[in-house]
Amino acid sequence: KSRGAKAATFHEHLGVEVAWTVIPFVIVIAMALPATRTVVAMKDTSGADITVKVTGYQWKWGYEYIDGPAAGVKFLSNLATPRAQIEGREPRGPLYLMEVDNPLVVPVNKKIRIAVTGGDVIHSWMVPDLAVKQDAIPGFIRSVWFRAEKTGEYRGQCTELCGKDHSRMPVVVEVKEEAEYAAWLAGKKEEAVLYKSTIGKQWTNEELMAKGEAVYGVSCAGCHQSAGEGIAGVFPALVGSSIVTGPVEDHIGILINGVAGSAMQSFADQLSEVDIAAVIHYKRNSWGNDVGDMVQPIDILNYKQNQ
Repeated sequence: KSRGAKAATFHEHLGVEVAWTVIPFVIVIAMALPATRTVVAMKDTSGADITVKVTGYQWKWGYEYIDGPAAGVKFLSNLATPRAQIEGREPRGPLYLMEVDNPLVVPVNKKIRIAVTGGDVIHSWMVPDLAVKQDAIPGFIRSVWFRAEKTGEYRGQCTELCGKDHSRMPVVVEVKEEAEYAAWLAGKKEEAVLYKSTIGKQWTNEELMAKGEAVYGVSCAGCHQSAGEGIAGVFPALVGSSIVTGPVEDHIGILINGVAGSAMQSFADQLSEVDIAAVIHYKRNSWGNDVGDMVQPIDILNYKQNQ
């Protein structure tokens, strides 16, 4: 071929190669820009209407409302499936291992920021229908957000293997209309006022035992078993325990501070003074322990203040 023909062929091939390089590059950029904006928006938790701190514990969730009218409202969300179903003494219900006593409640069509952390080991807070999943890592706070466009209940689970009862740590988010949410919030604030009035109250033995049994079933029986027998080599028995039958101050200290290097965590931020007093009283006067002393909520408050 002539030199001119060869040059034309070269330029033709060069043009094709440039086209095959430039056109895909332009397409990628055109796709990347909106995708990047979407990803950034998905991670942007600023401008939230409500912020809720979520703390994962073995094996429950703690919710604390940080800002707005709900600021200061806090509670635990425990598995509510009856133990009779778990132990096979009753038929399993339709929400087996997916029901809680206190769901997270939020208003519809509001941006909800979830600030997630762990209180003991790594957990993970996930609700698939709300497109949220965030690991709960002790010592760190990591945020995610969602906006529910429909009222109703949204269910999820802990998705990080976190110990013996990992499968019994459901997440339930209840989305309400604004007016219903406001009514729920007012009820929670009334509960807080009522609770404060009970700290100084002198509870009777019967009241403490009834309250303590309920708290024990939710917060203690998973490890120490329903009759306080424990699990040999794993969780100590409470029947005849030197802690349970010993000085009450030591027993209170165990629940308030936990035991370093063991599975016994601190319940100071999980249970109220009333709950801690009641469950200690219940353990000291059940299963043949029969210590006979009385533990009042004011005793727990005084212990905390004197630490």
